[in-house]
Amino acid sequence: MCGRYALTSPPAVIAERFHLLWTPQIEPHYNIAPSQMIPAVRETGEGRALAWLKWGLIPHWAKDAGIGMKLINARGETLAEKPAFRDAYRRRHCLVPADAFYEWKPVAGRKQPYSIRMRDRSLFGMAGLWERWKDPDGRLVESCTIVTVDANPLVAPLHDRMPLILAPADYDAWLAAETGALPHAVPAEAMEAYPVNPLVSNARNDVPACLEPIDEA
Repeated sequence: MCGRYALTSPPAVIAERFHLLWTPQIEPHYNIAPSQMIPAVRETGEGRALAWLKWGLIPHWAKDAGIGMKLINARGETLAEKPAFRDAYRRRHCLVPADAFYEWKPVAGRKQPYSIRMRDRSLFGMAGLWERWKDPDGRLVESCTIVTVDANPLVAPLHDRMPLILAPADYDAWLAAETGALPHAVPAEAMEAYPVNPLVSNARNDVPACLEPIDEA
């Protein structure tokens, strides 16, 4: 799954990597959690732009926003089948920029967090879907979910699922909502994982120390 991640690259790097129409105003975040507003890349009539979406997809037919906390991730294998995701899968794709994501591994009776990132430490894009929903007062809420796939050999010791991380060459097709076979994820060989400070286990901690490596117990 993907329940926590970091986005620390400078705005100019984000704009260049995703070919955005303009450079976004965005601060680094080291511990992004569900229900927060997160930046996502969407295709517009003029080109790619960054939008702020609530993490946890709220289907257009939902009676209340609470369902979003159950829909922070979407299994890639069933996107076309699940009522919560199938309309967004047909029409509304996005990319969620990230520098790392986190998973936890049981170690000596506790859960040790790990950071997973590209081996070259480059910014990457996680496949996502987005949706529009109106609350009872008629206010529009735009939300999103991160698509997951089976974990690769690097992530499998930590969790059986992982975000679908796309190669830049696949960004155009994904954003165009071409709903054939899912794009291939970047290979495990391009990634690395390392234990990090337990500070990240508390979503209130959004500090650089969350990404700092520690000695493995």
